[in-house]
Amino acid sequence: MYYKSTRDSAVKVTSAQAIAQGISAEGGLFVPESIPSITMDDVKKLGAMSYSERATFVFSKFLTDFDEAEIRYCTENAYSVKNFDTENIAEIAHLFDGTYMLELWHGPTCAFKDMALQILPYLLTVSTKKIKLDKKVVILVATSGDTGKAALEGFKDVEGTQILVFYPEDGVSAMQKKQMTTQDGNNVGVCAIKGNFDDAQNGVKKIFTSDEMKKALADNGMMFSSANSINWGRLAPQIIYYVSTYAQLLADGEISEGEKINIVVPTGNFGNILAAYYAKKMGIPVNKLICASNSNNVLTDFINTGVYDRNRKFYTTISPSMDILISSNLERLLYILCGENDAQIREWFGKLAECGRYEVTPEVKKALSEEFCAGFCDDAATEETIKKIYDKYSYTCDTHTAVAVKVYSDYREKTGDKTKTVIASTASPYKFNTAVLEALGADIKTDDEFEKVDVLAQMSKMPVPKSLAELKGKEVRFKGSVDKDEMKDYVLKALGISR
Repeated sequence: MYYKSTRDSAVKVTSAQAIAQGISAEGGLFVPESIPSITMDDVKKLGAMSYSERATFVFSKFLTDFDEAEIRYCTENAYSVKNFDTENIAEIAHLFDGTYMLELWHGPTCAFKDMALQILPYLLTVSTKKIKLDKKVVILVATSGDTGKAALEGFKDVEGTQILVFYPEDGVSAMQKKQMTTQDGNNVGVCAIKGNFDDAQNGVKKIFTSDEMKKALADNGMMFSSANSINWGRLAPQIIYYVSTYAQLLADGEISEGEKINIVVPTGNFGNILAAYYAKKMGIPVNKLICASNSNNVLTDFINTGVYDRNRKFYTTISPSMDILISSNLERLLYILCGENDAQIREWFGKLAECGRYEVTPEVKKALSEEFCAGFCDDAATEETIKKIYDKYSYTCDTHTAVAVKVYSDYREKTGDKTKTVIASTASPYKFNTAVLEALGADIKTDDEFEKVDVLAQMSKMPVPKSLAELKGKEVRFKGSVDKDEMKDYVLKALGISR
């Protein structure tokens, strides 16, 4: 299978090249030339397999230039109890009748990004060897909180790589910031920017596509790649947990063969729900994909109206990983829905860059509405939902998961749809303990994050993740902050390249 660029369909590269490169030279995103299929017989067989075995099966459909031994090397090293606190890797909790929490936060950084970023370093190193790349790979990351730490943890001290992470100075939780700024590793760098996530993401993309920067790296034996979900090697692993979940529910007798499910995903950059869309197109029986947003509801408006407009107020919320107004992975979906018309994609995303707005065709809007539903909720509704779930089910969820639960509740009330539903639970509540404790009505008498962790442990009866407990007292290594226009200079300085 080869991969094309959303902005130039004539581009044709192997999966190894797509993963190593990260983004196409003209700024497009790599997509598979076709979506492989999975049969129900395949799904039944997957039900008896481990998570790493399921991952090997799905990757074999997409990474056809990898041999089975190479894929197994990646999956068996990434998806094991040395990295995750459960043998199942992704746990399924029963919230109430026919509704399931897909817990994607049992990895080393307690967020769903671990599901992809534990394996991406293996995929990348195998890819660079396959294409005989003898350059140092520089990983650039823009993060709204979780991707940064997960990427740092995945790539720390990986030979032949260096990773630099940018995060919005006032746009992540205290625990997320602590995770990143204390990161170990001789090849890592972390820097805050004075701006929001979109500023960080735009800055990284400009650096990626800058001829000046690419030449500077090439002259010094380096090249850029990405650990954001613009990299196909980040997105492909996310497809696996939706395939795995359906196989597990079927094996457990929770659903019947071929029975459709709904999938609800809290998302800002659209990658996590796009992975669910790919799983559906492969053959996983899905009824509706429900996109849940916080007050930065640009995706809700787009799915409901066909108009994407980032010219709106930006909100800093208690679900910061979704504080995004430019959803980069939407480009992949629209490329499929418009019949792989690269000229149309260039037009729409050119308008987004120039004036912050575009409107899709009636045909694409119709296709969107057939696949997706969307809703949003503000911070007050998020807190109310956390408390409601805690009181009713003795289950403690984080702020992002609560957004998904609220949006699903609204959807179910509006439509009467009682299809069995999987809700993507994207982070441990301990990563957002201040907001969660406030939602639960706890009497917080301290500003110390780790004292709050202790209070939440008492209330939730959930074990404190070892990786978060070990942050207590850990030295802060990275204290820098730059303006968004200074990101290029930071990168060159961090790489030891003089202008």
